Amino acid sequence: QAQLVESGGGLVQPGGSLRLSCAASGRTFSRNAMGWFRQAPGKERELVAAISWSGGWNYYADSVKGRFTISRDNAKNTVSLQMNSLKPEDTAIYYCAAGKGGVVVPTTRRDYDYWGQGTQVTVSS
Repeated sequence: QAQLVESGGGLVQPGGSLRLSCAASGRTFSRNAMGWFRQAPGKERELVAAISWSGGWNYYADSVKGRFTISRDNAKNTVSLQMNSLKPEDTAIYYCAAGKGGVVVPTTRRDYDYWGQGTQVTVSS
């Protein structure tokens, strides 16, 4: 059974950095786009960053452009999210997701069909 497991969340001060990792097991996602979503209390789950299977295309929400970087290692079946210059408004549960087969540019929630359990990121002094 395919699984996505996130790690790397935690508490960090404003201006700090965190690196989230997502490890896939049970099947390879090397031909699927991958994405990171986040959901803050009382808000909709939103796409933060996404990357194509080859790494040749990526997407970033305007709120994180220039601060977050998504990357992947298909040999290790992992995807990462480097988060720098963190702000209190980045506080949320972050979810790793695998895009549906054949969806080259997955920018909406319905474009993804495998989800991790999430990891909490809290930015606070």
